Amino acid sequence: MKNQTQNEEHYPEYCRNGLMDFVKIKDIDIEICDVTLRDGEQTPGVAFSKEQKMSIARHLDEIGVDVIEAGFPVVSDAEKDVVKSIAGMGLDARICCLCRSTQKDVKTAIDCDVDFVSIFLAMSDLHLKYKYHKNLNEMLDAAMNAIEYAKDHGVGVRFAAEDATRTPIPRLIEAFKMAEERNADYVSIADTIGILNPTTAAYLTDKIYNSIDTKKTKICMHCHDDLGLAVANTLAAAEAGAFQLHTTVNGIGERAGNAALEEVLMNLRIQYDVDRYDLHSLVALSHEVRDASKLNVAINKSIVGQNAFSHESGIHVAAILENPRTYELFLPEMVGGKRNLIVGKHTGTKALAGIIKNIGYELDEEKFCELFDQVKVITETEQRSVDRDELEKMIKNISEK
Repeated sequence: MKNQTQNEEHYPEYCRNGLMDFVKIKDIDIEICDVTLRDGEQTPGVAFSKEQKMSIARHLDEIGVDVIEAGFPVVSDAEKDVVKSIAGMGLDARICCLCRSTQKDVKTAIDCDVDFVSIFLAMSDLHLKYKYHKNLNEMLDAAMNAIEYAKDHGVGVRFAAEDATRTPIPRLIEAFKMAEERNADYVSIADTIGILNPTTAAYLTDKIYNSIDTKKTKICMHCHDDLGLAVANTLAAAEAGAFQLHTTVNGIGERAGNAALEEVLMNLRIQYDVDRYDLHSLVALSHEVRDASKLNVAINKSIVGQNAFSHESGIHVAAILENPRTYELFLPEMVGGKRNLIVGKHTGTKALAGIIKNIGYELDEEKFCELFDQVKVITETEQRSVDRDELEKMIKNISEK
């Protein structure tokens, strides 16, 4: 029979990392710039419709994302129309878009009524030689002219150094100082090929932080995930003074992708007590981008993966039924997820009894033993687990005998 009187205890939404109390870092002062609609769409095979982009932008805004990079308007008339439409949605988030170091790109962006432009330039020897086929001074002149043109027309500027992490640091600092002198609002470190680790991300950010006036010109960190360190590097940069952190939903992007929005936001909450973002629809946003991009999310993906709150081990399940914090860092409801207690090969009698009670049923000893035997046959001979719906059917069949 089903138990209608079960009461649930209330537990803290998450466990904070108490070890952070012993670590000396700069005070975290950050904003999020999500680049799903631009860098995320550069994922091979991904093309969002205008309606999808506007819907994702609205969802990002509801979460509280500070800046949305809406696209690369000079690419096509259709892209320009999308960027202009998002800029006209009346969102709280500021809207930016990407520009090469040319007045043509900046003028196209200005026509879209964006809040600021991201003017990018690669300064590594590799890019200068094989991509631009020009010398550094020629490229810097073009970039500075583009910055001045944007500022003269009342638009904010982010000067982004593509392949910054393979650019000599003195060269990078010199270029950022030139941008600062022209009143750039941001300078951006782009780890274009994902070569950083947390130590070097912090080191490079600190070098830039101590070389420019960060009260006037803020530092951005844009990380790629080629070595699986994009989120860690982004957070390390934030600890060293980076202000604007770049993300994409589900970590989509070129090659191995970018720093995942959901992971960065959850780390900001748990590690650094940054609580101004609404996390409750992160799973829904992940699903929206998954469906629009047609890119599956890994089953074991943190925060939003199918298994992020799934438990089968009998010892774990029994403990979770007593207190979810035993094996869950944060409640699934915190991000719009749902706990899934799975009956499988590793489920013992105590865990099964707890699961039955948790979903609202009671069985006497004889019927419980019959259910347990049926579960073992399925999990061991058919080598699969039993989900909640199937378990409920089994319970009802046994109860009706």
